[in-house]
Amino acid sequence: MIYHLLYPLHTTISFFNVFRYITFRSIFASITALLICLVLGKWMIQKLQTMQIGQQVRDDGPQSHLVKKGTPTMGGILIIFAVVISTFLWTNLSINYVWLVLLVTVGYGLIGFVDDYSKLAGKSSKGIPGKTRLIAEIIIALFVSTVLYFKPGFNLHVTIPFFKTILPDLGWGYIFLSTFIIVGAANAVNLTDGLDGLAIGPAVICFATYLLFAYFAGNIKVASYLRVTYIPGAGELAVFCGALVGAGLGFLWFNAYPAEVFMGDVGSLSLGGALGTVAIITKQEILLAIVGGIFVVETFSVIFQVGYFKMTGGKRIFRMAPLHHHFELKGWAEPKVIVRFWIISILLALMAISTLKLR
Repeated sequence: MIYHLLYPLHTTISFFNVFRYITFRSIFASITALLICLVLGKWMIQKLQTMQIGQQVRDDGPQSHLVKKGTPTMGGILIIFAVVISTFLWTNLSINYVWLVLLVTVGYGLIGFVDDYSKLAGKSSKGIPGKTRLIAEIIIALFVSTVLYFKPGFNLHVTIPFFKTILPDLGWGYIFLSTFIIVGAANAVNLTDGLDGLAIGPAVICFATYLLFAYFAGNIKVASYLRVTYIPGAGELAVFCGALVGAGLGFLWFNAYPAEVFMGDVGSLSLGGALGTVAIITKQEILLAIVGGIFVVETFSVIFQVGYFKMTGGKRIFRMAPLHHHFELKGWAEPKVIVRFWIISILLALMAISTLKLR
């Protein structure tokens, strides 16, 4: 809105030309989302407490988590609200990519909301059936992937990290790949959201990294220099990523250990879905496995644990899955697990950025 209202005035007042720059709008989108979360955070927590919207703790989880029962949840609503408002204010809304990412963010947020509400209504850590939730996620991801496939000029080649000439064209297969990435990213973040600030920290780092990727992909000169795929209009996603970075930091203010509020599935699914969608549009879809390495490892820890348990008739690889619970049961204090995972996320992000020149 601000972009569309004020930028046209640059023809008469040169100062308003500043709204043309994606870097300027990304910074202020981040600040706007941060302030929205800080201003509304306490009020929302009080509302959630009044409505008795409290966390349901899994019965088989670490005993230290029992004290978390009743902590306000569904705080992801605040993240989504801040991101949507900030994005509307600072992006060029004529770019279709922005609307697609917002669709996934809000759509997955609604799925998470229904799941969270189902847990609260049933007073259980189990929400809607897993297959039902997965089908809903696939429908949204499949729709967005199909739109991208048929979008004129959208590059359907897959970018392989470290290789500048290997760009496989999957044809129709790209729809299924991008659907898998969106759904996979959403559920990976959801699995990681088990400790205070554990999911939102790496999510902020990932979106900060993809802010750079979006800016590079949308700038023809920078894209040419770095030899990355140029995607006209993708630069506006840097503003969206900036909004998510700000909203994430604002939410972390209240979600840091000991958490005053949890994001719930409404937050984790929307964050993961948005991250996967941005990765696809910026043509750094495979690199997401490095940037979001923490989410990937957490997911595989669950897959391996379940698979090994079934194959061996009850034996386990880890003391408990996802992986962060394993370290808790080994005696690591919760804050230590969280901060060390953040450190690893930063290192993985730096590694991913370095691949832009290692081609």
